[in-house]
Amino acid sequence: MPSSVSDDSIPPAPPPWKLEGTVYTFLTYTSSKAAGYLKSNKAFMYSPLEAGSSFASGEFLGGIGMVQVIRYADTPVGPYDELVVVPGSFGYRRETASGNRKIMKEEKNQRATRVYVSQKQTCWNGRKNWSIPKHLARFSFKTLPGNGISIAVFPHDEPISESRSSSWPIFTAIYQPISYLPRFPISTILAKLVGVDVRLAQPPLPQGGEGAEELVGADKWHRITPYEFSWRASLGWWDLKQGHATEEDLLLATPDDREVIESSENFWPGVGRWRIGMLMENAIIEFPEGEEWGGQES
Repeated sequence: MPSSVSDDSIPPAPPPWKLEGTVYTFLTYTSSKAAGYLKSNKAFMYSPLEAGSSFASGEFLGGIGMVQVIRYADTPVGPYDELVVVPGSFGYRRETASGNRKIMKEEKNQRATRVYVSQKQTCWNGRKNWSIPKHLARFSFKTLPGNGISIAVFPHDEPISESRSSSWPIFTAIYQPISYLPRFPISTILAKLVGVDVRLAQPPLPQGGEGAEELVGADKWHRITPYEFSWRASLGWWDLKQGHATEEDLLLATPDDREVIESSENFWPGVGRWRIGMLMENAIIEFPEGEEWGGQES
C-alpha cells in the first residue's frame, strides 16, 4: 500500500519543482523488432521492483526515446545526480467521461522506465509526486582531456532493501564535446513545434521492501510535461561501449532476440557504440504538478 507520509529523515517536497544543473543527453530509436524483445524482457526495461508490478504493464510501442545524465546543482531537495531512461512511447487505456457515461480511451505517451538518483530525498519525492520509478545508485564522474567526462552508474537494485550499490555498472559512457562547434540555445518547447509529444504518463508505483523507506509507492497515474532550457547547449560524441552479452544470454535467446542483443553494444538494443548527443550547461529544468487519475490500465 502506498505510504501517505515520508520517513522522518525525508521531508516532503511537493511540486512544482524548479531545478538547475548540467544535462548530458542523447536520443534513441527503438524499432518494432527491438520493442518486441524489450516487451518480453521486463528485467531489461525496469528495475526489479517495477518489473514485477503493474507499472510494467501497457503496450510498449518503441519509437523515439531519450537517455539523460543530469548533475543537479540546485533543487528543492539539494544537489544530486540522475540517470533517466525514457525508451519510447507506451499505449494505455484511460477511463474518461463522455456525456453521462464513462468510456475507456486509448492514449499514447512517453514513459520513464528506469531512473537512478544519488540521494534518498529526491528518490522518495520523485516517486510520490509523479510516479517516477527512482532508485538509488552510486555515480562516478571522471574528467578527461578535452573537457570530456567518463560516467558510470552503479545501481542499488539488489538486494530487496537496496542497501548497497552493485559492483557492476548498469551504465558506462564517455561524453566528448565537439569543441569547434558553437554553443546555441535549446528548449523542449522546440519539440512541440515539430510535433513531438514530450509528456510522460507514469503508472502507479509499488512500495519497496523493508529497510528501503525511500521506495515509496504511488497509487495514481501522473502525466506531466517536463521543461528544459539552456542558453549554452553544444553537441558532442557519446562512446557507449559497455560489456558484451554473456554466453548464457546468447544461448537462451531466440534467433531474433540474439540478433538484437548482438547488434547492440550493450546498453540498449539498436543503439551502437557511437552516438551524437548534447550538453546543456546551466540548464533550467521544471517539473509541474501535472495531471492525476486513479485506477489501473487495461
